[in-house]
Amino acid sequence: MTKLGRRGFIQIAAAGAGAAAASSVAARVGGEGPVDQAGMLVDTTLCVGCRGCEAACAEANGNPPPPEGEVFGSRRETSTKAFTVVNAAEGKPGRFAKRQCMHCLSPGCASACPVRAMDKLPTGPVVYDPKNCLGCRYCMIACPFEIPKYEYESAAPRVRKCTFCAERQAAGLRPACAEACPTGALTFGKRSELLELAKTRIYTNPDKYVHHVYGEHEVGGTSFLYLTDVEPEKLGLMAGLPEKSIPDHVQGALSAPPFVMTLWPPLLMGFYVFSKRREEIEQKEKEEHHG
Repeated sequence: MTKLGRRGFIQIAAAGAGAAAASSVAARVGGEGPVDQAGMLVDTTLCVGCRGCEAACAEANGNPPPPEGEVFGSRRETSTKAFTVVNAAEGKPGRFAKRQCMHCLSPGCASACPVRAMDKLPTGPVVYDPKNCLGCRYCMIACPFEIPKYEYESAAPRVRKCTFCAERQAAGLRPACAEACPTGALTFGKRSELLELAKTRIYTNPDKYVHHVYGEHEVGGTSFLYLTDVEPEKLGLMAGLPEKSIPDHVQGALSAPPFVMTLWPPLLMGFYVFSKRREEIEQKEKEEHHG
């Protein structure tokens, strides 16, 4: 009999249980999201790489201070203790871009979450409630930007990422990163107004910018929008993303899932328990044989 390992169990469970839950959740977050919610325009031509946004983000979220000294030698990713990182552009000295959760209009992470631990607020932020989290990590698989990170080292692990300073926004304040930016590279406001501002800058400076607002259409649109004068991928931004949102990709196929889909989680758990018990018996037999 082929054994069902832990990794295989998680992969199959994600395909079965996640798909079963997706129909109702996709209906909640799928389709076009509101376009006049909060947004952030990142003009990378104005960023000087001071990393003040990193420090402000760390302080606002109770994370350790960002590393000091030279950090632009290699591409950095966000982590459970760093929700914002600034990277240098490839082949373009003096160009930098911050990386964080993009806060999609129709987020794949929220669509994949079966218990609404990851949720999209009407005001714009995609937030996380650890009290509801099952630890399934479907949100990590579903994110096209590979942003959510899991606290594997913790006894009570959480999924961690930028919250778009949802609490600050609720109090009428700007996100900490925008508050700290000294050059105007980060502009916070209504997404529709930021799109108009970005396109005006491109129109009035056609030789300065790439004629594309990154985040306007990628995976259904994102709250963070980027203006650049180099290809987005050189700044560490994901390239080749579809315009269709992640929930929209699965909503049609799962609009009427068969009832048997709801049987996948207990069925797979039964297989897992059986396999685990078999492994324990075989291990005990080996110990007795060698003893």
